[in-house]
Amino acid sequence: MSSINIILVDDHQIVRDGIKSLLSDSPSIKITGEAQNAYEFFNILKTQIPDIVLLDISLPSMSGIEVSKILSADFPQIKILMLSMYTSEDFIFNALKSGIHGYLPKNTTRDELLLAINEIYLGREYFSKSISNTILKSYVKSAKHGNKVSEDKLSNLTNREREILQYIVEGIHNPKIAEKLNISIRTVETHKTSIMRKLDLTSTVDLVKFAIKNKIIEI
Repeated sequence: MSSINIILVDDHQIVRDGIKSLLSDSPSIKITGEAQNAYEFFNILKTQIPDIVLLDISLPSMSGIEVSKILSADFPQIKILMLSMYTSEDFIFNALKSGIHGYLPKNTTRDELLLAINEIYLGREYFSKSISNTILKSYVKSAKHGNKVSEDKLSNLTNREREILQYIVEGIHNPKIAEKLNISIRTVETHKTSIMRKLDLTSTVDLVKFAIKNKIIEI
């Protein structure tokens, strides 16, 4: 794997130093810049484009969510991993709407941070278990008012695809799903792509919403 170039955006030096320390011994990851606010970050983008930005929500002058909206519109090639102490439903869903690719609480472990970075770099999404649970609970509430989709779409899912969908909604990530089902990660990804194609969905969050509203998984 080539080097994953990352820019850190957080208004606390101690947080940036801590993240750099956590990632310092990972040979595939390179911290190419850091900023304490949106102004500094966008200045950095004039000279370099990272693969991933590790972004805090709470920033002076312009929030991380506002930064994400600009990045999604003007720099869609940059993957956004939100790293925040704010894990309430409102913050998470506003972040999702802004175009982020992943969300972790600031008390995450080094191993999960590395996993999230690598998953996002490979073009997938990553949400910690606690964040996934918040999303899940929200959709459970909204599902009471949702309409069932046609049985034709549901009948297109194989038993294996429904099984994988169950794991995805539970917040279990591809490597662990592969281990549980004794199949390769590539096979899991192929099934997930097939599920999303059959259901006309585009993201993991959409999968969660669909599964809950249509009661095709156990809660």
